[in-house]
Amino acid sequence: MNSELTKLAQTKVLNPNILINLISRRVRQLNAGGGDTSRPLVSDTATLGAADIALRELCEDKMTFEMNEPEVLAAAKPKRRRSVKR
Repeated sequence: MNSELTKLAQTKVLNPNILINLISRRVRQLNAGGGDTSRPLVSDTATLGAADIALRELCEDKMTFEMNEPEVLAAAKPKRRRSVKR
């Protein structure tokens, strides 16, 4: 996966767990073949893998997501782990 696309996608989807779920679901759709949902929504995808195509779609606002409950988003925010000193 392209690190630049990943950083840009993280500015749109703040929670990394949600970002992973969005991208992996879209990769499964792209790899499934057949139907309208399996075609890339961006052009010039000859040299890109399925994950990079999904990231580009998200970065170019071809793919979106919606969180209806702000409490869910706040609760799902990853917490920083403390390091254990021994």
